[in-house]
Parts: sequence; C-alpha cells; structure tokens
Amino acid sequence: MKRVVLGKTGLRINPLIYGTLPLGPLQAALSPEAGGKLIRHALDLGINLLDTAELYGTYPHIRAALQGYAGEVYIASKTHALDAATARAHVERALRELGRERLEIVHLHGARIADPFVERAEVLAELLKMKDEGKIGHVGLSSHYIVAIRKAANHPEIEVIHPLINRSGMGILDGDAEAMAAAIGACHRAGQGVYAMKALAGGNLIVEARQSLRFVLGVEGVDALAVGMLSEQEIEANLALVSDGVADDATWQVLESRRRRLQIMKQFCTGCGKCVAACTNDALSLVAGKAQVDDAVCILCGYCAAACPDFMIRVV
Repeated sequence: MKRVVLGKTGLRINPLIYGTLPLGPLQAALSPEAGGKLIRHALDLGINLLDTAELYGTYPHIRAALQGYAGEVYIASKTHALDAATARAHVERALRELGRERLEIVHLHGARIADPFVERAEVLAELLKMKDEGKIGHVGLSSHYIVAIRKAANHPEIEVIHPLINRSGMGILDGDAEAMAAAIGACHRAGQGVYAMKALAGGNLIVEARQSLRFVLGVEGVDALAVGMLSEQEIEANLALVSDGVADDATWQVLESRRRRLQIMKQFCTGCGKCVAACTNDALSLVAGKAQVDDAVCILCGYCAAACPDFMIRVV
C-alpha cells in the first residue's frame, strides 16, 4: 500500500485521509456503530490517518472503529478554542473519548483567522506545551486563509498544515486557488507536511470529483488530502484514485451522479443573511434567525456556499 511521509513529522501515511466530519451530527448523523464500520473498512484497506475535530462529534465513531483493531492508525484533531484552558480541555476530551494517550496531530483551527500567530498565540503556546508533555505528537494549523498558510511557512513550530484548496477556489477567504497553491508550496519547501481539505468544496464539485481530486493532488507540496466518505463504494473508489491513480469509469459515473441536496449546519448559522443575498433562485430565507432552504426551488448552484463566511452550507 502506498505511503508518503508527512513533511518532517516522520509519519508515513496513505495519501487518502479519512475525513470523519460527514459521519457525525453536523451532516449524516450516523450512529457510532455505522460510522465506525465505515472507518474500519477504510483502515482494513490501508488508510491510516483519520481527521476529526472537537466540533465534529465523531470521537465515538472512531473509537468504535478502533475496537479490537491492531493495525497502525494515526489521528489528527483540531481545536477552535479561543484560550489556552479551552484548548487543553479539547485535547484532553479527545484523548479521553478516544481512549488514547497521544494524538499524532492537533491543529490550531483558525478557519477565519488571518493571523493565528497573533490572534491565537495563547492557544498555540498551550498546544506546544502539551506536545512537550507527550499528549500531542505534532502541532498543526488548519485555515481557509491564504495569508495564514503563508505565515505558517515562517513558523517551524507548525509541523503540519491543513489548508483549504479546490479547483474553483470556493471557500478560500482572501484569494484564489492559485494563490493558495503558492502558499502551500512555501510551506512544503519549509519542510512542513501538507494535507488538503475541501477538495470537493463541501460537495459542490461532486459532479467533477475525479478532476477535482486530481487537481488538488497535483498541487506542489500536497502530500495527502482528507475526504469525507459515507459508503464503502466511495472509500474504495477514492482509495484507488488517490493511492493508485486508478478510476473505474462505471463506478465514478455513479458517484458523480448521486442525488444531492443543500444542507445548512443550523447549529452554527449566525443568521448573517449573506447566503440569502447570494442565492440567484430565491431558494433561501431567514427563519427565526437561521438560514433555511426551499428544496423545491434550490438548483444546487452552490453560490450560497461560497457566500457563507463560515462554510456552514454544503451540497451533500
């Protein structure tokens, strides 16, 4: 099974990383048993890095997958904490719920923070302290900002970056895919490991998934990419494409033609209304301070997802 080395971390990983977000309550809301079965299938096929976060609610799914599993597996999590105490609490909860003594990677998750090294300096210091304590293997940075990724190249304490990049540039907050690719290249040259997120733009690029995944894999410096997967067929097809460069046309025609719908993560919707203004088909409205979609009118263009400042709208 193919392995790549993630920067200077020494971690040898499959270039396809299991993104566990879709399994949890924010999206598909699978039970820990059902989600764990999918993760275990991926592990048995050779995937060995699982991506999660404090916000995802997928620690039970991962723990279920690891029950009785004796193979090599790494876990990357994220904290969106605003202060040191909360960051520590997030890491310690992850360790407790996963039944582990160490997380291989913990990202300072500053999706909408242009300068996390200033705005989240306290959190970064606490993560580095926990690394010294042996609770974290490597400290990373997760961001949707080009400027933040660019700054990370000058911070050797950040060993892994998890940047948003896709063919359309959807979700990048301060530029386009070309500029983000340049920032990723700078981090790679600085010795940092890179695994990408949002290659399919939250589901908006599913109809051209093969092309979109290949685009991200072709970006200089991208070691691997995290993909959310909700079926064994997806896992097998993505693994064949990402790890071996093989794409069965019949299988991918099915995957790229899946029925999709718009999903709004209402728990985190701030009611800013930017998605409503961006909708070209009058399918969105604000109800009780939360965005709401009329599925009968929505044409799945994805313009609202691009307008959402918190990336809380997805085509799934």
